Amino acid sequence: MSRSWSKGSTAAWRKTRAAVLAENKRKNQGRCTLQLEGCTGEADSVHHVLGRAVTGDDQRYLAAVCKHCNGSVGDPMRNEQPIRRVSSW
Repeated sequence: MSRSWSKGSTAAWRKTRAAVLAENKRKNQGRCTLQLEGCTGEADSVHHVLGRAVTGDDQRYLAAVCKHCNGSVGDPMRNEQPIRRVSSW
């Protein structure tokens, strides 16, 4: 768990996260949408594509990803080039 969630997540975030993962499962068979080197293939996390500080928890800017890819990307605001989804919904 990241330091951001050290105090736990909110009910609203858990609902949003579940919706993003369910939509990905329906449209993308539950596969990770980033597929970076070392990807486990199965989306079990949700990534803020442009950074939570920029978009909040707006589902248009969330991607279903595996824990490895989510950890590899980190905070998009700290990267010079944002990582985009590999597969589309």
